[in-house]
Amino acid sequence: MIVPASDQVHVQAGEIIRRGGVIAFRTDTFYGLGADPANASAVRKIADLKGREGKPILVLVSDPDLVPKYLRRTSALFDRLAKHFWPGPLTLIGTAANELPEVLTAGTGTVGIRLPNDEGVRTLLRTCGGALTATSANPSGEQPGRSAPEVARYFSNGIDLIVDGGEVNTTEPSTVIDLSGTNPVVIRVGAIRRQELNRFFG
Repeated sequence: MIVPASDQVHVQAGEIIRRGGVIAFRTDTFYGLGADPANASAVRKIADLKGREGKPILVLVSDPDLVPKYLRRTSALFDRLAKHFWPGPLTLIGTAANELPEVLTAGTGTVGIRLPNDEGVRTLLRTCGGALTATSANPSGEQPGRSAPEVARYFSNGIDLIVDGGEVNTTEPSTVIDLSGTNPVVIRVGAIRRQELNRFFG
């Protein structure tokens, strides 16, 4: 079911998430599949929808002060990167909080976190409890969903609500940096280009 984004629809989405359901919604990059990150059965639904096994699923948060709920610890570098690039298309991977389900972390003990650069998306997140999974809304191996109708074509069932926030205007996914180890590792260069990262790291 595709419904245009509105405050009322955000409330409806929040109710679905609290019941353990799955939504699709526009992020500040592509459309994502949203579920409660702490609900193992809901996250499993997303993994099954995508046909995605063995890969962690990232989490969007509405506000920076929610990060400690999902990461066991951060570092000075994590805080510097977050302060510089958030809100924005930078996913930072850290050591996952013990309470998070294994299907979210894929047994890696890590999870990626991002603060999206879109106030409407952050409002939706707050209505849904402050955080949602946001793996791209496409079957594994397909291109990320760029509009609500495209997501509906990808998934004929399994999604309780598609929140239509319009077509995305980006061509790049988020840049991903793994900060879970001793040294930072750039996993994917996306919307934040390598030149920007080089300037940050000096």
